[in-house]
Amino acid sequence: MAEPSSTAESRDASAASRSRARVTAGYGAVFAVKEFRAIFTAHVLSMLGGVLADASLAVLVFRRTGSAPLTALVLALGFLPYALSGILFSGIADRYPARRVLVACDLLSAGCVTLMAVPATPLAGLFVLRFAVAMMSPLFTGTRAASLADILSGDLYVLGRSLVRTVSQGSQIIGYGLGGLALVWLSPRAALHVTVGAFLGSALLLRLGTRGRPARASGGGAIMRTSMASARRLLGIPRVRALLLMWWIPPMFFIVAEGTAAPFADAAGAGSVGFGLLMAAMPAGTAVGEVLAGTLLGAAARERIALPLAAGSMLPMVAFAVHPPWPLAVALLLLTGLCAAYTLGMDQWFVQAVPPAVRGSAMSLLGAGLMTLQGLGVVAGGAVAAWVPPYAVICGAGTAGTACMFVILRSVRATRTTAPATDAET
Repeated sequence: MAEPSSTAESRDASAASRSRARVTAGYGAVFAVKEFRAIFTAHVLSMLGGVLADASLAVLVFRRTGSAPLTALVLALGFLPYALSGILFSGIADRYPARRVLVACDLLSAGCVTLMAVPATPLAGLFVLRFAVAMMSPLFTGTRAASLADILSGDLYVLGRSLVRTVSQGSQIIGYGLGGLALVWLSPRAALHVTVGAFLGSALLLRLGTRGRPARASGGGAIMRTSMASARRLLGIPRVRALLLMWWIPPMFFIVAEGTAAPFADAAGAGSVGFGLLMAAMPAGTAVGEVLAGTLLGAAARERIALPLAAGSMLPMVAFAVHPPWPLAVALLLLTGLCAAYTLGMDQWFVQAVPPAVRGSAMSLLGAGLMTLQGLGVVAGGAVAAWVPPYAVICGAGTAGTACMFVILRSVRATRTTAPATDAET
């Protein structure tokens, strides 16, 4: 029997009221979602495990070889495979159920790290295994980001993404310090066993704490071909392309400041403590900025400030033209990080612009481009710093980045009225 219209309208109004109440409740409403709590805790475990694995491998390789370049290479392998994996395997995130992909990535990572901890594993094997774990990372992070949109709706999704990013920033601030402390009491191989436990714990949380959902896309065909086709389709959507560039370009210039922190601190006579504070300033500002924006501002306000903040985000780096003293340099990098609160507004735009059937591919592509361009930024900044004073390198990066952002933001504004993409368009 059809429900009376007045009753239906009353229920719709009540549901809308509850939805608005949840949205305005802030971060507390996000943690009230059981599945998000499982994903968030699994993310913390994965991040801690990854940081500990990086620190352990660096120590292990250096002890076995005494070679600084080989030690740097094993750390660089955490970045290098992102572009390859993001383009060739991103389709897996949509072809298979998200929970299955996430658990499989954790279990495969645990298996690789287990082999790393075996004393008989040759040095070349360590590099191959590190590469394999890094190849799974874009797929894992892209699938997890896409699954958040299935679990959280509206502004809760934006706040959930913010919390996940805040943990990632926190790992840069304290993670390697904790990893170093852990290696005071643990051998590198024992620390790798702890990493295995972290990955297994993450897999268990995701398997038992999240609901099984069907795959977003169906169909056959080779995964690599499907993944590359999805990347081409996504880049062919003007709105998605503009937002991807807005995600990718600023961090490529931001990271130049972190990459030149060591020579800047040395030139300023700030020592190792000064270097550490310079490295922590931008991630700390980013975490604080996101939490403040998520706590104090509503969804509409965060979207309104996104473009102005993005446009001015690298201006504090331009101020390095005055060759600031070390305390002012820390403050400027902290301010740069605070401006990164624009990402909360972008989250909602991106999920609205991407067709749901390729959401996993889009998130994997986003993460792959982000990490790859940051790696290029570090290399380029380091190369220029061999010839130019560090403060001038940071100023130049800020100036070039600001110019690029004005071009990108014009595209973002121009596509603002573009209708959200649908599955039919893919």
